Amino acid sequence: MNVETPPILLREERAGVVTLTLNRPGARNALSRGLMAALIEALDELDADQTARVVIIAGAGPGFCAGHDLREIRAEPGRAAYEALFAQCSKLMLRIQTLRQPVIAQVHGVASAAGCQLAATCDLAVADPGARFATPGVNIGLFCSTPMVALTRAVGRKAAMRMLLTGEMLDADAALSTGLVSHVSAPGALAAETAALAARIAAKSPLTLAIGKRAFYEQAEMPVRDAYEHASAVMTTNMLARDAEEGVDAFLEKRDPVWEGR
Repeated sequence: MNVETPPILLREERAGVVTLTLNRPGARNALSRGLMAALIEALDELDADQTARVVIIAGAGPGFCAGHDLREIRAEPGRAAYEALFAQCSKLMLRIQTLRQPVIAQVHGVASAAGCQLAATCDLAVADPGARFATPGVNIGLFCSTPMVALTRAVGRKAAMRMLLTGEMLDADAALSTGLVSHVSAPGALAAETAALAARIAAKSPLTLAIGKRAFYEQAEMPVRDAYEHASAVMTTNMLARDAEEGVDAFLEKRDPVWEGR
C-alpha cells in the first residue's frame, strides 16, 4: 500500500494573512534543498497575490527550524554542491526581504544556524517564552557565516559575535533584549498573539506596507545623508498615492479609511 508523503510546506490563508508552515517535524524542519525551493516558490506566488497582506512563517512539530539538513549535506559533498546550497539559502533570505508583504516569524522550540538566520531575516519575529536561538556552527567546525549576515543586521555586534563565537543558546527574553525578536508571547499564546499582530498589520494599506518595507531595507544600507534623500523621495511618492489621500482624509473626518491599494 502506498503511503502518501505529506507536503514539506503547508499553506493556510485567513483574512489576508497567509501562514507558511515548515513541515519536516522529524528533521526539526531543517532547511533541505526541497524545503528552500518550496519556500521560494511560495513567496514568489505570494508577491503577485493581491489578496495576501501579511505572511507568517511557522514550524511544525517540536521546533521552528534546526538550520540546514546536515545529513543531506554530507550525502553530497563537494565545492559545487556547497556553493549551490548556500546560494539557494541566500536567495531565500533575500526573497523574504524583497517580498512585498511583511513577514513574521512565529518561533517556538529551537531556531538554530540557518533557522536562526530565517528568524532574523523576517521583518518581525514573535517568540514563545520557551524558544531558544543559536548559531552553533562553531561547535562542529563550521562558522555560521551566512547566518551571520542576518544576525548582525538584527542585533548589536557584540551580541552577534558572542552567539557566533560560542555557539551558546539565547533564550527568548535575551533574544528580545538584543533585538533578535520583536515580541515574546505569553505562555501558550504564541499562535494567537502572532495572528493578532498579523491582523493589525493586514488592516493597513497594502500599498503603504509595500512602499515602507522596501524603503526600510534600502535606506538601512545607505549613509545617513543619502538615506534622508531617499526617504524624502519615497515620502513624496507615497503622499501622491490614493491610499495616502484616503488615509489623511479619513483621519481628518474621523472615520475608518477604505484602502484601494493604489
